[in-house]
Amino acid sequence: MMAWLRLNIWRSPVLKADTDALCFSAKSFAAAMLAYYISLRIGLPKPYWAIVTVYIVSQGSAGASLSRGVYRLVGTIVGAAATVAIVPNFVNDPIVCSVVLASWIGLCLFFSLLDRTPRAYAFVLAGYTASLIGFPSVLEPGAIFETALVRVQEISMGVLCATLIHRFILPKHVTHHFMGKLAVTLRDASLLVDNVLCGAPEEQTRSGRRQLAADLLTLDGLATHLPYDPAPVTPRRKELRLIHDRLARLLPLTTEIEDRIHALKSADHHVPYELSQLLGEVQTWVTASEETRRKDPPVRLIERAQLLQEGVSASGLADSERVAANLAGHVAEMVSLLYDCDQIKRNIARATPLRKYAFSQEFKRAKGYVYHRDSWMAARAALGAITGILIGCAFWIWSGWPEGGLAVSILGVCCALFGNADAPAPNVARYMVGSAYGVVISLAYSFLIFPRVTDFAELVIVLAPSFLLAGSLQARPPMTFKALGITLTIPILSGLGSSYAANFADSLNTVVALFAAIGFGLISMSLFQTVPVTTLIHRLLRLSRRDIKQRALGIAREDEAHWTNLMVDRTALLLPRLRLSEKSCLTPFDDTLHHLRIGHAVGQIRKISGQVDSEMKHEIRAVLLIIATYFAGAKTPKSDLLISLTDRIQCLLAKVVDSSIDERSVLLNLLIDLWFALRLQGSMEGQVDL
Repeated sequence: MMAWLRLNIWRSPVLKADTDALCFSAKSFAAAMLAYYISLRIGLPKPYWAIVTVYIVSQGSAGASLSRGVYRLVGTIVGAAATVAIVPNFVNDPIVCSVVLASWIGLCLFFSLLDRTPRAYAFVLAGYTASLIGFPSVLEPGAIFETALVRVQEISMGVLCATLIHRFILPKHVTHHFMGKLAVTLRDASLLVDNVLCGAPEEQTRSGRRQLAADLLTLDGLATHLPYDPAPVTPRRKELRLIHDRLARLLPLTTEIEDRIHALKSADHHVPYELSQLLGEVQTWVTASEETRRKDPPVRLIERAQLLQEGVSASGLADSERVAANLAGHVAEMVSLLYDCDQIKRNIARATPLRKYAFSQEFKRAKGYVYHRDSWMAARAALGAITGILIGCAFWIWSGWPEGGLAVSILGVCCALFGNADAPAPNVARYMVGSAYGVVISLAYSFLIFPRVTDFAELVIVLAPSFLLAGSLQARPPMTFKALGITLTIPILSGLGSSYAANFADSLNTVVALFAAIGFGLISMSLFQTVPVTTLIHRLLRLSRRDIKQRALGIAREDEAHWTNLMVDRTALLLPRLRLSEKSCLTPFDDTLHHLRIGHAVGQIRKISGQVDSEMKHEIRAVLLIIATYFAGAKTPKSDLLISLTDRIQCLLAKVVDSSIDERSVLLNLLIDLWFALRLQGSMEGQVDL
């Protein structure tokens, strides 16, 4: 009994999190002290920047630490080069020089917001470095080149030491984390499918779809660090894209299947016996263990579903048989996707694949995660940062404040580091609280402890308690910004240089500049860089509607995988914003999935329209034009447009039934998909018959 209790204690998630945090803290502190020691030995003038760099680039895994270090190094070099190019050329006019530096920081923030991957950190650091080096040099530009050079050296030392320690001392591979998250994601996908097939409550299936969208975003964030991971075998990019495309397609597909099952069970209809039996067998296969699913490929289930889809005659178009056939086709696709995901998961981290993935033919070319990028919102945030920095520069230059250059440089750092959030002020506030703790600790070190330290070993011992505690807090996401306020303030304010040179007046001036900059940054970012969450939600929905209009008019790219993955990313972006919104989170989430489905059907129908006769093409284009008008926000009442669209679809269905075109079956199923997606937009909800 005691042995079982001890085993479960060690397996406790809380204890594991504590152990990981302490391990991360110990490695980061070791890397920081190594970087500091080497910087002292080679005579770098401000070795504390090496310590700061270690804590900025250190991440929970070896791969993430290396990638972040590489991006920081690249960003630092670019930022230093830009500063050297800017400051000497505008040295005669401090105001113009400040405008150019602020514009550079805003430009870097703009590109970091557009990138939306960990690579964006390079853009952040390009602006961050320009702020740190440039503003203090505006009034004294003579040593700008030397300052930039030594800053790059100090930061490079921190990156090198952090990378070595996290790589070789108890390395935590991001590949292991990724594979664990992938297994959880596949379980979430299977659970969602099981809930859909068994008729679980709508809120339960909606929650499952929200979870799957969030899982996909997390997986992509981990995948960007995989090329830097020192694991013996890391997942190949092609297979990462393959499995993402299939999981992304599952998201709207489960909604399609749920709608069909609900429709067949309502309005006096029923699920045909053969289809009901098939759904039960599919559910049994989905809920089976991974080993059972691997040994029992669902070839027979897929073939039965395809036969059911093909076995319905055209005369069954306007009744439940046509819906049942459509449902069978979607079930066949869903089973194929799930089985392919199982196979890719087995092969993804192997040196050579075990087999090819033959079931899901729709994904011959892997697309992978597609990011929603909003140039307008990125430009808005960048202009807000420029405005705040320029106001700070104006106060500094016109007041002649001696510490103003330092204050504005800290303000620029805040705008660069925190500007990638919708509402950066809360993160700045946490950082400010951490900085307050850091100031108290720094003053205690500078005037009470450091005067009694006689060698490097003693210095390490006295620094250890503060840095180990702050480092363990940094490994916990809710405390990261507060911990950074401590770990970044102590080295700078306590003046960890080559010799003890504490000066109370200088320290006090630095503290005033620090809190003046952070406080003004808090106000500035609240005014100029904060966007209401409801505005962001409405903008995502508006952009989705715009894209549907463009797909209907044929002015958007005809790539279904790209469309699906883009809309899945928008769904993932909605989730944290919906939690912050006071309004119900159901409608925007459902609207986004409806937009995904409508856009998919519209794109496919338009592609097929080129293969039919002119009369049918005219009918198809008329339907697409009404859809474009509907999603363009036309002045015509939405109910009138939907009635007109209903009539057009019915006429088009009748024409397709009587036609002999090669793509007749595909077009019929796409029209049914379009109907089911559109019916939830208006008053047609609850109808089954087409």
